[in-house]
Parts: sequence; C-alpha cells; structure tokens
Amino acid sequence: MHDYVNWFRHSTPYINTHRDRVFVVLLPGEALAHPNVTNIMHDIMLLNSLGVRLVLVHGSRPQIEERQTARGIDSHYYRDLRVTDSDTLACVMDAVGSLRIAIEARLCTASGQGSRRRVVSGNFVTAKPIGVVDGIDFHHTGEVRRIDRKAISAHLDENSIVLLSPIGYSPTGEVFNLACEDVATSAASALEADKLILFGPDAGILDADGSLLRELKPTRAVPILNRLGNSLPGALLKAACKACNNGLRRSHIISYADDGALLTELFTRDGGGTLVTQENFEQVRTATVDDVAGLLELLRPLEEAGILVRRSREILETEISQFTLIERDGMIIGCAALYPLEDSSAAELACVAIDPNYRHGGRGDELLEHIEAQARALKLDTLFVLTTRTAHWFRERGFIPSSVERLPAKRASLYNYQRNSKVFEKAL
Repeated sequence: MHDYVNWFRHSTPYINTHRDRVFVVLLPGEALAHPNVTNIMHDIMLLNSLGVRLVLVHGSRPQIEERQTARGIDSHYYRDLRVTDSDTLACVMDAVGSLRIAIEARLCTASGQGSRRRVVSGNFVTAKPIGVVDGIDFHHTGEVRRIDRKAISAHLDENSIVLLSPIGYSPTGEVFNLACEDVATSAASALEADKLILFGPDAGILDADGSLLRELKPTRAVPILNRLGNSLPGALLKAACKACNNGLRRSHIISYADDGALLTELFTRDGGGTLVTQENFEQVRTATVDDVAGLLELLRPLEEAGILVRRSREILETEISQFTLIERDGMIIGCAALYPLEDSSAAELACVAIDPNYRHGGRGDELLEHIEAQARALKLDTLFVLTTRTAHWFRERGFIPSSVERLPAKRASLYNYQRNSKVFEKAL
C-alpha cells in the first residue's frame, strides 16, 4: 500500500500536464485480440476521467484474415498494403463493424457503473482510392484524404472518446479499406495532437540484441526500420516517425501485452516504452557566457514585473554555469538555474522563465526535469524554490510548502523578508 500511495502522489505532476491534452491512441487488431485488452480499455477510460481528450483508432488486420480464411479468400499484399477486391471488402466491413461494436461495449463496461462517459464514432474520415500502382489495382484500398477536425474537436469538447475505424468514405459514397497507421497519423496531424500512442507486441522498439530502445529520433530509425521490415513493430515505428516529421512532438510505442503499460508510460518519470521525438530544432543545454545577452532579454520583463529578482550582466556572467537553457533556432526561449547550497545536500531552483510566445508547450516541465536530473547527479536529495507569484505551478509539480527555517543556514541568512517569497521544497 505504501508503494501505491507513493506512486499516486508522484503521478500528480503528470496528471496536471496531461489534462486537456489531445492523445491519439492506436490499438491494432493484434492488440484487440489479446487477453490484456480489457485492462487497456480500463486504462483508456481512466485517462478520459482525468481530463485527457482521447481519439482511439483501431486496426483489424488479423480479424480480416480470419474472415478471409473462413470464406476461402486468399490475401494479397503489395508494398505492405492489402489489395481489397469486392470479396475482401465484405470481409473488411464485417471485421471492422464487429470490432467497433465490441470496442464500444468494452469501453462502456470499463467506464464503471453510473458513469456517463460517451464513445462517438462516425464518418470522420474522408478517403480516396490508391488506384493502380506498378500495374497492381488496389480496388477498394484507400488512403486518408481528410480528417473532419471540426467535428472531432466538438465531440472532444464534450469529453467524449472519439473512435476511428480503418474505414474511409468518398464524397461519392464509396467505402475504402485504410491502414490503421495512416488513420492514426493523419488524425494526430490534423488535430495537432500532443501525443500519438501506439500499442505493439513488445515493450517498445527493441535493438538487434533484444534490448529496449528508450528514445529514438526519426533520422536514427532508418536502419531499425530496414531490420524490422513489414512486421507490426516496423509499421508502428514508421508511423511514429511520420507523425514526428509532420510536426507531432512525441510518439510513444508501448506493449499491449504488459498490464499497465499505458499508465507506466504516461505517469512515471522513465516510462516503459520507446519515445520517438522530433529532431532538435529546439535543444536543452548548459548556458555559456555567449548567452548572457539573450538571458538578459528573456529575464527583463519578469524582473520588471517583480516576478524574478533582478540580475545584472556581471552577476549573470559570474553565475552562467548554473543556468540551463532552451534554445530554439538560435533564440533563448527558456531558462532555469540550479544553485547547490553549501554545507547541505540541497539546492535551490531559481530563475525559471519561459518566453511568453512559447508557454503552454510543456517547456517548463522539460526544464524542471533537467534541473532535477542535475541535482540527482550531484547526489542532492532536496530542491528548494522561493517564489512570489508562481506558487501554484510548483505545487502542481510536487513541491510542498516549506519555511525559511528549513533552508540551510547560509541561504536562510540571505532571505529577503521585504520580498516575502514563499518557500517550497521537493524531495528528490
């Protein structure tokens, strides 16, 4: 019970971070056939209860295969896509319709007695035919033409879960079989989602030795994609890279076989799967003397408003090694400083600032993570922060009210009683 209480307390910052964010979640047909799917549905409903705006995309490949086999219809693929003739389309419609009903039923069960959580599905995906490629007629196989962002957003505003099937419709009433990965990445792009979460058979993406790759950039994924080929992990990694290249900041590949993989990935510091992130047009790095001018420009408005203590150029030059920056295309858009406190195992977090044009993007949390990692690397166990205007932000991230008396003696002797800053601390 102690471990549970401790985990739940430490999940608070993540709960606050994820609230009102749009997550697109892909459950391939293999995941829906796995015994753990019931637990996944419960976790999806839990996310919805915590205020996450969810779009759930499902696949249907193994279920289509089952129906084809039962009807004596051979499967034909070209370039990783199923060729969908008229007989196969009937199997597709049967499989997708059955799965959609089953998913809605599972989500209703997972929502709990008395819950009013709603699942909404419909013709949100407009598709177009792939046509003939290298002489191969794909018939009713299509690709996403448009996602009805306005309609989906309206349902998300009502706290409904939107369910998208791997089926699309043309303006002339044709039905097309779509790759579920295409639907998921297109939806994530159209909705400007905060995350794309992809369920696969493994903990995430594994290297050639079978070890989990915790983080990948799209440019580093090419040899891995070549090795994975047409497998499900390969398709998921390809989708994650495509989403990031289209502007999505983060995609997560996690296991549909591991109970609690979704919660572990979203509510713990290290996660449990593979994170695929954009290339670093933004980077977090240690400051140098060359950054002083940019820091002065970033900090000046907050100093003038009385939110931060004024620092002169000379002080910044002296303390520059204490600062961590976020740099975007050569411009400093965020900073924070770590000051280890003498004669103690504690440090002070100071000068947290984000350019107003780049707030609400999780950059403050990113800086805090880096500062906490630095403090742990220095074997420190407590982080203090003094603030006059942003107490709520720190409290939402695990800091608790403290006092001047809790500060190490030398730091306490420098406390400015006229400024009357509130003191908070966080155990590392």
